[in-house]
Amino acid sequence: MLPTAVTLVEVGPRDGLQNEAAPVGADHKIELIHRLQAAGCREIEATSFVSPKWVPQMADNAAVMTGIRRQPGVRYSVLTPNLQGLHAALATCPDEVVVFGAASEAFSHRNINCSIADSIERFRPVVTAAHAAGVKVRAAVSCALGCPYQGEVSADEVERVVRLMRDIGVDHCGIADTIGVGTPVKVQAAMARALRHFPLAQVSGHFHDTYGQALANIHACLQMGVHTFDTSIAGLGGCPYAKGATGNVATEDVVFMLHGMGIATGLDLNALVDAGAWISSVLGRPPVSRVSRALLARRGSAVELALP
Repeated sequence: MLPTAVTLVEVGPRDGLQNEAAPVGADHKIELIHRLQAAGCREIEATSFVSPKWVPQMADNAAVMTGIRRQPGVRYSVLTPNLQGLHAALATCPDEVVVFGAASEAFSHRNINCSIADSIERFRPVVTAAHAAGVKVRAAVSCALGCPYQGEVSADEVERVVRLMRDIGVDHCGIADTIGVGTPVKVQAAMARALRHFPLAQVSGHFHDTYGQALANIHACLQMGVHTFDTSIAGLGGCPYAKGATGNVATEDVVFMLHGMGIATGLDLNALVDAGAWISSVLGRPPVSRVSRALLARRGSAVELALP
């Protein structure tokens, strides 16, 4: 029942870098995107069109989008939480826009200062306008497995938001474990609710690795046939509104697991390791990815052994 191929949506340039305290230059973000597409990435979340007051790291969104050397067959997506952001984004010709709503009322109020129902109504004109412009809309249901303010989040709460997203016409629904507390059985329960309202090809998983459960959760989704997942190069990431949430699951770790299972990704693991090592050096720290660290160490050992 496992899929033979999986699509990975690379979110490192946006979700991965948005929480960095020190500014990351647009030139570095553009170079990262170029390295990722050279490694075979065909779905790249490039930036977000949000207020720089709230997410200053993404203030260079237009510069990033206009600076990318676009490759045929690569889809470049951007986060657009409202109409103002969408209009700014459309000027840069994204292939897809992303809206996000929380499964937790507490998180919704803390994050965007409104109820879940109100947030969906804010997204409705965004979806309509994006479709009018011929742009696909992907939705993310954040805090689907737990909330830093509310605690437990039920499958019923997840399904409520999934249904609301479907009703405003989004094309795809992602289930996001924003703080990384999900475990396989709970993840399957949340995914099952999403699959009541969207076909398998239009559902994806987004897992943070705060408690080391991300790979297990992806495997649990694979057992259900889910074959699209968000990952972040070098394990970059976090959430500016979820204290203690560490990075998204590392792209390198997921690719290593999938290839070991005989599941195709279309990605070059060694090129991904190089890209992750490069952006980590820009940030002044080693990659979080365990696979990256292991392969880089192996390369170092091989060099030492080759010396006279």
